[in-house]
Amino acid sequence: MDGRSDRMRITVLTVPGCPNAPLAMERVNAVLAGRAAEVELVEVHDQAQAAEYGMNGSPTILLDGIDPFAPEGAAPSVSCRLYRDADGAMAGAPSVAALREVLAGSTGRPPATAPADCRTSDDALYVVARAGRGRRAPAERGLRAMHQIVLRYFATVGTAPETAVLEPTAAQAGRMVGELLSELAAEDFLTLDEAGRIVAAYPFSAVPTRHRVRLADGVAVWSMCAIDALGIPAMVDRDVVISSTDPVTGEPVTVTTRGEAATWEPEGAVVCVGQRPGGGPAATACCDALNFFTSDATVRTWIAKHPDIPGRIVGQAQAQQIGAQTFGPLLAP
Repeated sequence: MDGRSDRMRITVLTVPGCPNAPLAMERVNAVLAGRAAEVELVEVHDQAQAAEYGMNGSPTILLDGIDPFAPEGAAPSVSCRLYRDADGAMAGAPSVAALREVLAGSTGRPPATAPADCRTSDDALYVVARAGRGRRAPAERGLRAMHQIVLRYFATVGTAPETAVLEPTAAQAGRMVGELLSELAAEDFLTLDEAGRIVAAYPFSAVPTRHRVRLADGVAVWSMCAIDALGIPAMVDRDVVISSTDPVTGEPVTVTTRGEAATWEPEGAVVCVGQRPGGGPAATACCDALNFFTSDATVRTWIAKHPDIPGRIVGQAQAQQIGAQTFGPLLAP
């Protein structure tokens, strides 16, 4: 990935004239204390822009596009927003201590020494969603439009689109197809081969993997990993049948979705989320370490055989939630 991926991007979203905007900027700059970062103040004028930018009240502070302070079930809003400090007091911006904590979390790796049988989704979401930055491409420079046309083509045809399919979308942005794809690849929204052809556009793979996903309309696609497969129904709003295998025993694992419900076979099947140390694109850092397993026992066997890849067991409900949270928003307008 290029240097832009290593430089933190902090966006402060406010309504015009927000009295707490200066406080938010002051505390962001205080916690950075000269640390390299791109800091931008963006005014949001209406509900549509709030939804586009992800503003959950004014001010909202985004770290690489993610609102780390968003309450559960938060909806985009141009309303006034208050933050609760550790002592319970309300303020117009997160405290310096709170900002320092989330800034550290946005650049640090999850603990690699956590017990292998610990069931948690926090680090799993970090691993899958571009180190916590999300997989929804930015709207600027035609990136989101190109990303979405690639994803829709996969979901409709089952394979990666050729350049000719993408040219009209690139032309609308005044750019070349190769230029847009290269920028998306640099930010790990997709991967390319040496000839610039699309190899993967998370959650889809252009080459066979362990995970086959058949959509309700008959289209069959390969997914990059187990979590990616579980994110497809939320993204395309269609029921699917996921067919995979336990990498230890070779036994089949099947997940059939019906709306928000899912049936797992066998009943004790789980997902293991792992990541190789050192970072890098998800395709090489973690995709082959995010698999379905028939039981907790086979996960532990796999982890014991791969001590260089820290892994965590994620239960069925959490795995589905991570998939939906990561990929559900990708095709939204």
